[in-house]
Amino acid sequence: MSFAIEFDDVRAAVDRLAGVAHRTPVLTSRSADARCGGQVFFKCENLQRMGAFKFRGAYNALAQFDAAQRRAGVIAFSSGNHAQAIALSARLLGMPSVIVMPSDAPPIKLAATRAYQQDQPGSEVVLYDRYAEDREAIGRRIAQSRGMTLIPPYDHPHVMAGQGTAALELIEQVGPLDALVVCVGGGGLVSGCAVAATHLLPGIAVHGVEPAAGNDTQQSLARGEIVRIEVPQTIADGAQTQASGALTFPIIRALVRSVVTVTDPQLVATMRFMAERMKLVVEPTGCLAAAAVLEGALDVRGRRVGVILSGGNVDRVKYAHWLAGEEAA
Repeated sequence: MSFAIEFDDVRAAVDRLAGVAHRTPVLTSRSADARCGGQVFFKCENLQRMGAFKFRGAYNALAQFDAAQRRAGVIAFSSGNHAQAIALSARLLGMPSVIVMPSDAPPIKLAATRAYQQDQPGSEVVLYDRYAEDREAIGRRIAQSRGMTLIPPYDHPHVMAGQGTAALELIEQVGPLDALVVCVGGGGLVSGCAVAATHLLPGIAVHGVEPAAGNDTQQSLARGEIVRIEVPQTIADGAQTQASGALTFPIIRALVRSVVTVTDPQLVATMRFMAERMKLVVEPTGCLAAAAVLEGALDVRGRRVGVILSGGNVDRVKYAHWLAGEEAA
């Protein structure tokens, strides 16, 4: 079966990212191992540049622009982390960026995106209502009117290949794994990681994790076709996608063993665990994979398990409330 990306695309992305992206650390926790009965390796993409794995895919995509594309610039739509990743990558490569963001995006992500665009002529943030407007339509309209290249947050081969470097790195750092657990929004990270992991470790079980309120990929796997849902109401803002991508879903269907879900209160409990036991700031979406392991949505007893902590860009006020014990709305 032919997919949008192959392992060679992930390997090429490694070369483009060399010296630019961080080779993020892998941490372990005896408390986590005791809790789940396995040996867990946490790949800390919350410590990646701009605070999330999204930098890998964004830079890999923009680094392949030709001269004309660089002059015109890039446009992207995102709830926050892809926005920051595109803005930073565009700045590093000397091109303008226009980012379409929801008006209710976490303030920390909005502020960071604008900060990366400072002193970059032609760059701006365009706000929209995620519950009433179509961000993809807005992005296409701006791309056409300004001659910019649209780079979506997940359904793009260069983005998917870049994200897959996280799994390749993890396996290089810790050796063979029995399972790899990855958060799922639109599927860019899990598809790229699945391609890399199953190539390097043919027997590995790759599992995806979605918020319980937004299990479109889980539904899609059950139905055998892409299912589109309403914008999910969840604190995992990076996973408020409505459907898997046309390019990501075939890979998920073929290479991902299962997709499970966790609740918002379980994400809060996992954020607290990360802060208290591992001294890590991890955003709700970034906790999806860890929550599945720590809260028992996946049985990993006796296994060596890789877990991607996908990001750490969390609103400070909300984070303080969650750590203080206030339940997720």
